[in-house]
Amino acid sequence: MGRVSDAKERLMNAVSELIWSGSYGSTTIDHICEKAGVKKGSFYYFFDSKSELAAEALEAGWKSKQAELDRIFSPMVPPLDRIRKYCEFSYKFQREIKEQYGRVLGCPQFTLGSEICTQEDRLQKKIQEILDYKRKYLESAIRDAHAAGLIKAPDPAHKAGMILAYYEGLLTQARIQNDVDVLRDTVGGIFAMLGVKETEGAVA
Repeated sequence: MGRVSDAKERLMNAVSELIWSGSYGSTTIDHICEKAGVKKGSFYYFFDSKSELAAEALEAGWKSKQAELDRIFSPMVPPLDRIRKYCEFSYKFQREIKEQYGRVLGCPQFTLGSEICTQEDRLQKKIQEILDYKRKYLESAIRDAHAAGLIKAPDPAHKAGMILAYYEGLLTQARIQNDVDVLRDTVGGIFAMLGVKETEGAVA
Protein backbone atom coordinates (compact mmCIF):
# COMPACT_ATOMS: atom_id res chain seq x y z
CA MET A 1 0.00 0.00 0.00
CA GLY A 2 3.05 2.25 -0.10
CA ARG A 3 4.30 4.35 2.77
CA VAL A 4 1.90 4.47 5.72
CA SER A 5 1.71 8.28 5.73
CA ASP A 6 1.18 8.33 1.96
CA ALA A 7 -1.67 5.83 2.11
CA LYS A 8 -3.50 7.79 4.79
CA GLU A 9 -3.13 11.01 2.85
CA ARG A 10 -4.41 9.36 -0.32
CA LEU A 11 -7.47 8.09 1.53
CA MET A 12 -8.23 11.59 2.81
CA ASN A 13 -7.76 13.11 -0.64
CA ALA A 14 -9.97 10.44 -2.18
CA VAL A 15 -12.87 10.86 0.23
CA SER A 16 -12.75 14.65 -0.10
CA GLU A 17 -12.92 14.49 -3.89
CA LEU A 18 -15.61 11.80 -4.05
CA ILE A 19 -17.91 13.45 -1.52
CA TRP A 20 -17.48 16.97 -2.90
CA SER A 21 -17.97 16.00 -6.53
CA GLY A 22 -20.66 13.41 -5.71
CA SER A 23 -22.28 12.79 -2.34
CA TYR A 24 -21.54 11.29 1.04
CA GLY A 25 -24.31 8.72 0.78
CA SER A 26 -23.22 7.38 -2.60
CA THR A 27 -19.55 7.18 -1.65
CA THR A 28 -18.66 3.77 -0.21
CA ILE A 29 -15.49 2.60 1.48
CA ASP A 30 -14.84 0.45 -1.58
CA HIS A 31 -15.04 3.56 -3.80
CA ILE A 32 -12.66 5.41 -1.52
CA CYS A 33 -10.13 2.59 -1.46
CA GLU A 34 -10.28 2.19 -5.23
CA LYS A 35 -9.79 5.92 -5.78
CA ALA A 36 -6.89 6.02 -3.32
CA GLY A 37 -5.28 2.81 -4.53
CA VAL A 38 -5.39 1.40 -1.00
CA LYS A 39 -6.58 -2.03 0.08
CA LYS A 40 -9.75 -2.15 2.17
CA GLY A 41 -7.97 -3.87 5.03
CA SER A 42 -5.52 -0.97 5.13
CA PHE A 43 -8.43 1.48 5.35
CA TYR A 44 -9.35 0.03 8.74
CA TYR A 45 -5.75 0.32 9.89
CA PHE A 46 -6.23 4.08 9.86
CA PHE A 47 -9.96 4.65 10.32
CA ASP A 48 -12.88 2.96 12.06
CA SER A 49 -15.47 4.30 9.65
CA LYS A 50 -16.21 6.50 6.64
CA SER A 51 -17.39 9.28 8.95
CA GLU A 52 -14.10 9.25 10.87
CA LEU A 53 -12.16 9.50 7.61
CA ALA A 54 -14.40 12.30 6.34
CA ALA A 55 -13.97 14.27 9.58
CA GLU A 56 -10.17 14.02 9.40
CA ALA A 57 -10.23 14.94 5.72
CA LEU A 58 -12.33 18.03 6.46
CA GLU A 59 -9.89 19.10 9.14
CA ALA A 60 -6.88 18.55 6.86
CA GLY A 61 -8.52 20.43 4.00
CA TRP A 62 -9.30 23.37 6.26
CA LYS A 63 -5.77 23.51 7.68
CA SER A 64 -4.32 23.51 4.16
CA LYS A 65 -6.15 26.79 3.45
CA GLN A 66 -5.49 28.56 6.74
CA ALA A 67 -2.12 30.03 5.74
CA GLU A 68 -3.69 31.71 2.71
CA LEU A 69 -6.64 32.96 4.76
CA ASP A 70 -4.30 34.28 7.45
CA ARG A 71 -2.51 36.22 4.71
CA ILE A 72 -5.76 37.57 3.24
CA PHE A 73 -7.14 38.59 6.63
CA SER A 74 -3.88 39.92 8.04
CA PRO A 75 -4.37 42.98 10.29
CA MET A 76 -1.80 44.66 8.04
CA VAL A 77 -4.34 44.60 5.18
CA PRO A 78 -7.03 47.34 5.23
CA PRO A 79 -10.25 45.70 6.51
CA LEU A 80 -12.42 46.19 3.42
CA ASP A 81 -9.57 45.00 1.21
CA ARG A 82 -9.52 41.77 3.23
CA ILE A 83 -13.11 41.12 2.26
CA ARG A 84 -12.45 42.05 -1.36
CA LYS A 85 -9.40 39.76 -1.54
CA TYR A 86 -11.37 36.90 0.05
CA CYS A 87 -14.09 37.18 -2.59
CA GLU A 88 -11.48 37.28 -5.35
CA PHE A 89 -9.74 34.24 -3.88
CA SER A 90 -13.04 32.30 -3.71
CA TYR A 91 -14.04 33.21 -7.26
CA LYS A 92 -10.65 32.17 -8.65
CA PHE A 93 -10.72 28.90 -6.70
CA GLN A 94 -14.21 27.97 -7.92
CA ARG A 95 -13.26 28.82 -11.49
CA GLU A 96 -10.24 26.51 -11.25
CA ILE A 97 -12.42 23.75 -9.79
CA LYS A 98 -14.86 24.03 -12.68
CA GLU A 99 -11.98 23.76 -15.16
CA GLN A 100 -10.78 20.62 -13.37
CA TYR A 101 -14.11 18.83 -12.82
CA GLY A 102 -16.38 20.43 -15.39
CA ARG A 103 -18.71 21.50 -12.57
CA VAL A 104 -18.92 24.29 -10.02
CA LEU A 105 -18.70 22.40 -6.70
CA GLY A 106 -19.39 25.22 -4.25
CA CYS A 107 -18.50 24.99 -0.57
CA PRO A 108 -17.39 21.53 0.60
CA GLN A 109 -18.67 22.15 4.12
CA PHE A 110 -22.14 23.27 3.00
CA THR A 111 -22.37 20.55 0.39
CA LEU A 112 -21.64 17.83 2.94
CA GLY A 113 -23.36 19.50 5.87
CA SER A 114 -26.71 19.89 4.14
CA GLU A 115 -26.65 16.18 3.33
CA ILE A 116 -25.57 14.66 6.65
CA CYS A 117 -26.62 17.16 9.35
CA THR A 118 -29.50 14.98 10.58
CA GLN A 119 -27.51 11.73 10.44
CA GLU A 120 -23.86 12.22 11.38
CA ASP A 121 -23.36 14.24 14.57
CA ARG A 122 -19.55 13.99 14.46
CA LEU A 123 -19.35 15.36 10.95
CA GLN A 124 -21.96 18.03 11.67
CA LYS A 125 -19.91 19.31 14.60
CA LYS A 126 -16.69 19.37 12.56
CA ILE A 127 -18.41 21.28 9.74
CA GLN A 128 -19.88 23.80 12.19
CA GLU A 129 -16.45 24.27 13.73
CA ILE A 130 -14.94 25.13 10.33
CA LEU A 131 -17.81 27.48 9.45
CA ASP A 132 -17.27 29.25 12.77
CA TYR A 133 -13.63 29.82 11.82
CA LYS A 134 -14.75 31.33 8.52
CA ARG A 135 -17.17 33.61 10.33
CA LYS A 136 -14.43 34.78 12.71
CA TYR A 137 -12.22 35.84 9.80
CA LEU A 138 -15.06 37.99 8.46
CA GLU A 139 -15.88 39.24 11.94
CA SER A 140 -12.32 40.52 12.44
CA ALA A 141 -12.46 42.50 9.19
CA ILE A 142 -15.89 43.93 10.01
CA ARG A 143 -14.82 44.90 13.53
CA ASP A 144 -11.75 46.73 12.22
CA ALA A 145 -13.76 48.46 9.48
CA HIS A 146 -16.24 49.67 12.11
CA ALA A 147 -13.43 50.88 14.36
CA ALA A 148 -11.94 52.80 11.42
CA GLY A 149 -15.27 54.49 10.72
CA LEU A 150 -15.62 52.84 7.30
CA ILE A 151 -18.91 51.15 8.17
CA LYS A 152 -21.41 51.07 10.99
CA ALA A 153 -21.43 47.57 12.51
CA PRO A 154 -21.52 47.70 16.32
CA ASP A 155 -22.27 43.95 16.42
CA PRO A 156 -19.63 42.49 14.08
CA ALA A 157 -20.37 38.88 15.05
CA HIS A 158 -24.01 39.21 13.98
CA LYS A 159 -23.08 41.01 10.77
CA ALA A 160 -20.44 38.38 9.98
CA GLY A 161 -23.04 35.64 10.41
CA MET A 162 -25.37 37.38 7.96
CA ILE A 163 -22.60 37.82 5.41
CA LEU A 164 -21.44 34.22 5.73
CA ALA A 165 -25.01 33.05 5.09
CA TYR A 166 -25.19 35.27 2.00
CA TYR A 167 -21.80 34.10 0.75
CA GLU A 168 -22.56 30.41 1.29
CA GLY A 169 -25.92 30.86 -0.39
CA LEU A 170 -24.21 32.22 -3.50
CA LEU A 171 -21.78 29.30 -3.50
CA THR A 172 -24.69 26.87 -3.31
CA GLN A 173 -26.55 28.70 -6.08
CA ALA A 174 -23.40 28.59 -8.25
CA ARG A 175 -23.20 24.82 -7.68
CA ILE A 176 -26.87 24.29 -8.55
CA GLN A 177 -26.66 26.41 -11.70
CA ASN A 178 -23.13 25.23 -12.56
CA ASP A 179 -22.30 28.88 -13.18
CA VAL A 180 -19.23 30.40 -11.56
CA ASP A 181 -20.32 33.88 -12.67
CA VAL A 182 -22.93 33.82 -9.90
CA LEU A 183 -19.93 34.67 -7.71
CA ARG A 184 -18.58 37.47 -9.88
CA ASP A 185 -19.92 40.34 -7.77
CA THR A 186 -19.99 38.71 -4.36
CA VAL A 187 -18.01 41.60 -2.92
CA GLY A 188 -20.57 44.10 -4.26
CA GLY A 189 -23.35 42.31 -2.40
CA ILE A 190 -21.32 42.10 0.80
CA PHE A 191 -20.36 45.77 0.64
CA ALA A 192 -24.03 46.67 0.13
CA MET A 193 -24.93 44.68 3.26
CA LEU A 194 -22.20 46.53 5.15
CA GLY A 195 -23.36 49.92 3.88
CA VAL A 196 -20.10 50.65 2.08
CA LYS A 197 -20.68 53.68 -0.11
CA GLU A 198 -17.98 52.79 -2.63
CA THR A 199 -19.24 49.55 -4.12
CA GLU A 200 -16.97 49.20 -7.12
CA GLY A 201 -16.18 45.66 -6.11
CA ALA A 202 -17.00 43.36 -9.00
CA VAL A 203 -14.42 40.61 -9.27
CA ALA A 204 -12.53 40.80 -12.54
